Amino acid sequence: MSEMTSKTFQLNILASDRPFYNGPCEMLVFPGMDGEMGVLPRHEAMVTCTNEGELRYKVNGTWNYAAVSTGIIEIMPDHVTLLADTAERPEEIDIKRAQEAEERAKEALRQKQSIKEYYQTQAALNRALSRLKVSGHNSARRD
Repeated sequence: MSEMTSKTFQLNILASDRPFYNGPCEMLVFPGMDGEMGVLPRHEAMVTCTNEGELRYKVNGTWNYAAVSTGIIEIMPDHVTLLADTAERPEEIDIKRAQEAEERAKEALRQKQSIKEYYQTQAALNRALSRLKVSGHNSARRD
């Protein structure tokens, strides 16, 4: 484990299929149930849920991005553990596949659906839009 300072906390991001990141972090911004939430060192202890969306975490002054799914996050003053079903770096996202998923979800939303189908379709659309947003950070780095 690397040395923590008063300006960092230990961040551990675990996806259901792999460890995603484990190391020091200066700031974390994650998609909460009521919008984006930010975490700095010495944050008050809490446990909450994450929503699908863009995750940002700052390491050595540089922002890193990921598309995350729903999950749970434990925040302590000196460490944060985020457990998510999926976490994808910009370079791991298949843009064409995400665009196709977005179109399928938009078309499904135009159809008459039950409430359950509507929420499932809305979640699929949110996942696709998150992936496309995060994938833009990868193309920006190539320019």
